[in-house]
Amino acid sequence: MKVPIVVGVNDSGANEAAVAWAMHRAAAMKLPVDLVHAVDDRWMSESFAYNEMAKRAAKELLGKAKAHAAGVEPSVDVRTLLIPGSAGYALRKRSKKAALVVIGSGTRVRPGGRLTDRALQIAAVALCPVAVVGEDAVSNRQGVLVGVDGSEESTQAVAFAAAEADREGQELTVLHAFRAFRPWVLLARSEGNPAEKMLEEERVTLSEAVAGLAEDYPDLVVHQLLEIDKDPAAALVEAASNSQLLVLGSRGRGSFKRLLLGSTAHAVLSQLSCPTIITRVRGAKNTK
Repeated sequence: MKVPIVVGVNDSGANEAAVAWAMHRAAAMKLPVDLVHAVDDRWMSESFAYNEMAKRAAKELLGKAKAHAAGVEPSVDVRTLLIPGSAGYALRKRSKKAALVVIGSGTRVRPGGRLTDRALQIAAVALCPVAVVGEDAVSNRQGVLVGVDGSEESTQAVAFAAAEADREGQELTVLHAFRAFRPWVLLARSEGNPAEKMLEEERVTLSEAVAGLAEDYPDLVVHQLLEIDKDPAAALVEAASNSQLLVLGSRGRGSFKRLLLGSTAHAVLSQLSCPTIITRVRGAKNTK
């Protein structure tokens, strides 16, 4: 049996967009879809009647989500799952045997935190790639964007993004950005100085990230973009404003090993400008 795309279902405005995005992907990849909703019983009263009411409301929510999914892509096999516990717990559990976890991003406050906070938590703990989809329309967008920084995670994110771009018939843009000390930036624009040598090292980081793509994907158009005076998150958010998809590694070379989600990925998800996939690469280690 094919592993499913798992969609976290809630009543936020981004929910329908996330379900639709997941259904289109499932149809293209011929995968089933699991619509999952968590009933967080930590916040429930001990009243049996109240608990039953909450479960009925959750089942109705899943039913509406399934009807919406069927209207988007009738050919996709869809099932619904109601799981007790937090959203993070439920989706982490399902991510063990999932091709992708898809969640909507939002800002409305509810028990347990803002929906954006929950999206960040789920992206951090899931055991497979996680796609975060906002409410903004995704039609008329072009290209796949991937951020790199020389870490093993970002290198493998490039491989994921290249496969995505090739499958979708899109061009791939590989972006490497770093915030340099302003006088250093000005100095680097003249040749024959230490700053230029450091800048060349960053160019090498970018070129190494795309090495081998032409051989693996001969028809794929690849663009390299080096930003030497921008914060990585800001550069990615700006570049992704018209992109079909943004891909990031879960951590970069600047993250503490104990962190499950790097600061750049965290910042990008907080300013979501297009559907964004955080890759989850098991066994990857920082070498820098």
